Amino acid sequence: MHCTKKVKNDLIWVGVNDRQISIFENLYPVSNGMAYNSYILLDEKTVLFDTVSKDVIHRFMENVSHTLGDKKLDYLVVHHMEPDHAAGINEILKAYPDVKIVCNEKTRTFSEQFFNVDENVNYHIVKESDTLCTGRHTLRFIMAPMVHWPEVMATYDETHKILFSADAFGSFGASNGILFTDEIDFENEYTSEMRRYYANIVGKYGTQVQTLLKKASNLEIEMICPLHGLLWRSNMDKLVSKYNNWSSYTPESVGVMIVYGSIYGGTENAAEILACQLRERGIKTILIDASSTHVSHIVSAAFQWSHIVFASITYNAGLFLPIGVLIDELVSRNFQNRTIAIIENGTWASACGDLIRTKLEKSKNINILESSVCIKSSVKEENLNQIEAMANEIATSVSTYKN
Repeated sequence: MHCTKKVKNDLIWVGVNDRQISIFENLYPVSNGMAYNSYILLDEKTVLFDTVSKDVIHRFMENVSHTLGDKKLDYLVVHHMEPDHAAGINEILKAYPDVKIVCNEKTRTFSEQFFNVDENVNYHIVKESDTLCTGRHTLRFIMAPMVHWPEVMATYDETHKILFSADAFGSFGASNGILFTDEIDFENEYTSEMRRYYANIVGKYGTQVQTLLKKASNLEIEMICPLHGLLWRSNMDKLVSKYNNWSSYTPESVGVMIVYGSIYGGTENAAEILACQLRERGIKTILIDASSTHVSHIVSAAFQWSHIVFASITYNAGLFLPIGVLIDELVSRNFQNRTIAIIENGTWASACGDLIRTKLEKSKNINILESSVCIKSSVKEENLNQIEAMANEIATSVSTYKN
């Protein structure tokens, strides 16, 4: 049975919430599922904006059929060819064979790579700032390459002043009976999963996101409709502020993320002592076990905090795997503009401190503090002095950062 929601009188959400999915892109855990957003504009010419994942095609087609009724579908706008948004293209072509697929040239190439597209498909190829009049509405197309694939584009509805933003401004999680962010407590219920989505899916392409933000700043936007997550019709200043911070690799919060990899508790003990000392100095901290926390959550936290402490054991003459994977993930996302401290532990030949420094050399504007903590198996009295010195240096750095 169909399940649709009205965005505007002539704009209907026909997407699907998938609560059976537990791992998105076979990589990221999604305990609350995923929302796949798609929209139909009911104008003199009808327009479908994107499709959905193959796992929810049946429900999607029910929504499309119910919304269109006996109307034909004139246009299908493809903002992003990734199959979680484009898997329904062939089903749409079967049901509405005369539809024109509106996309850019790179999208057409990707479409032919992913799907067996009939050679008779009618493409309407668009470029930057091209427009399409559908009657009462004029759609303007905005290229957004590498946010986060090279063919990505957005659409601006000049009539409703709506930006259809592709994967930009999206989030993990199903939309539980609501459609807009102002229907929930945005800061406490939504920011975390939106940040995790950005940091892991889009985070590498900060420069390209900045370009899209500049283009968007020249538009009068009253609503943003992303392909995942909730829609925005208010508080957009908060949204843009967060995206500006994340895409410029500017910390969202001043404080310290302490992430540790420990086996027998010595490294964890040092990390906890440091956290307590920082709290005594009035500094916000979070403590994360890299072994029991999925790396996507830690990457997200790293995009939030101004200071990071990596605490690791030496394992097989190298880095403890969860810490090594985390740093590789951050470096691969062009992570930068952070202050770092290092706690290393080695029972005989400690190497992890130097390995962390070497990995971070690939990142820009990373300030590694001079204070370090070097443990031999477990925390001893002399280590307490090292931890205190590190806490003092971090406190000074945080104070300078605040100013």
